[in-house]
Amino acid sequence: MHRGLPLLLLVCLVLAACGGTQQRDAKVGGSAALTAPQPPAGASSVLTGSMQSVEGSPVALDSYLGKVVLVVNTASRCGYTSQYGDLQKIYERYGDQGFVVLGFPSNDFQQEYADDGEIKTFCSTNFGVTFPLFSRTSVVGPSANPVFAALAAEPDGIGAPPEWNFTKYLLDQNGVPVARWPSNMDPAAPSVTNVIEALLAKPA
Repeated sequence: MHRGLPLLLLVCLVLAACGGTQQRDAKVGGSAALTAPQPPAGASSVLTGSMQSVEGSPVALDSYLGKVVLVVNTASRCGYTSQYGDLQKIYERYGDQGFVVLGFPSNDFQQEYADDGEIKTFCSTNFGVTFPLFSRTSVVGPSANPVFAALAAEPDGIGAPPEWNFTKYLLDQNGVPVARWPSNMDPAAPSVTNVIEALLAKPA
């Protein structure tokens, strides 16, 4: 039937029958094809009350409502400390779209400096960190700060205390946790940034 047809025309016919490459790529790859994650039943905002910034000023946590928030427990002397660089990178990439990283330094795993000023200097000097950092606090157990106590109490699958430094919790614009990634997940990996982009694209 196709004898004598130019090879290019045959290729076009095959692609048309398969739906073409652009449609297939949209289903597999781009963040535009993702659906924003939905909060689990029973989840609620963890952005309540206030905490002290690394500079020593009180910060009302509900001031971050309306933004997509990545909450991370951090440490300056951890094998994952280099993730500060990628956290800063995604903060710069998405910050003007309504995204913020909140860093919570902690010595629960014995890898953080004792002094807030030393923590701030380390982060800014070595990684150019400009996203908000809070005063060193506990993130696990009965002494956990209010944010991480609330995260631990959220429904299973999203809520859990950190097992190590640089556990990442993604909150939607209502302050409700919708995703969690372990310490070894690169915060600039597509499996993280695609979800951030899907939330940012979600209608308010």
